[in-house]
Amino acid sequence: MASQPTSRALAAAALALNAFVWGVSWWPFRALQAQGLHPLWATAIIYVFALLSLAVVKPQAWRGFLQHPMLWWLVLASGLTNVGFNWAVTVGDVVRVVILFYLMPAWVVLLAWPLLGEKPSTGSLLRLALALTGVVIVLKTPASPWPFPQDLADWLALMGGFCFALTNILLRKLNGTPGEARMLAMFGGGAVMAVGAAVMGMGLGLVTAPPAPALAWSGLALAVSLAFLAGNLALQYGAARLSASATSLIMLSEVVFASVSSVLLGTGELSTRTLLGGALILLASLLSVLSFGRR
Repeated sequence: MASQPTSRALAAAALALNAFVWGVSWWPFRALQAQGLHPLWATAIIYVFALLSLAVVKPQAWRGFLQHPMLWWLVLASGLTNVGFNWAVTVGDVVRVVILFYLMPAWVVLLAWPLLGEKPSTGSLLRLALALTGVVIVLKTPASPWPFPQDLADWLALMGGFCFALTNILLRKLNGTPGEARMLAMFGGGAVMAVGAAVMGMGLGLVTAPPAPALAWSGLALAVSLAFLAGNLALQYGAARLSASATSLIMLSEVVFASVSSVLLGTGELSTRTLLGGALILLASLLSVLSFGRR
């Protein structure tokens, strides 16, 4: 009996590790960008590494993936999640980006009905209104007459958050598929969508070509790849041993890690507007988690 609390504590620590990796990932992405490696190319390297690692450990994953064509939607959603978030945190205010990215309760309410057949309840509609109110407060600046996304970072954060919600819904819808096949879809999506977006961005003049191989950026890219792989393994370990509501609650700590680290390093701003709007969005997320836990 004494081992059960220990197992839960380890699972919670594993989830916190995953949240930490994602919460401070903006720093190595910006460091790599300073050395000439655009975050889209960095994302591609990270997920190609993860994909190759999975192919070595779970070579049967390809068979399961090819047997379930619906997993291609997971490739698209998870890949665009990474494209949106990883690019946004390198070009925008980290606190603002993370808050807009975590507008998941709103997107889940809108997507769960057509995709899962879950009609929104009164409580979910109230949480939706709460989250959208927070977004309006975050986006409305004294210089803008309407609460509209201000720049590329805002659009990327909103797109990434929408795809993050879609990824979670697809994982629920596809929970009958092999776990390694879903993992392959997510890793493959991160690699394929990042490469595709980088090539398109180069054509539009938004993305620079990757630099020539050099020990400085290659070593950092390898370290980040290992950190993301460790974070994913930690997520798999923790999520398998805790309830979905507890997992979601712990993962919200990513917002804290990102906000604190960015403010301490001078790349994030905690304005009153951002704090108030972010509090409403996170409250909507928290109420969503608690509601799921009761069900």
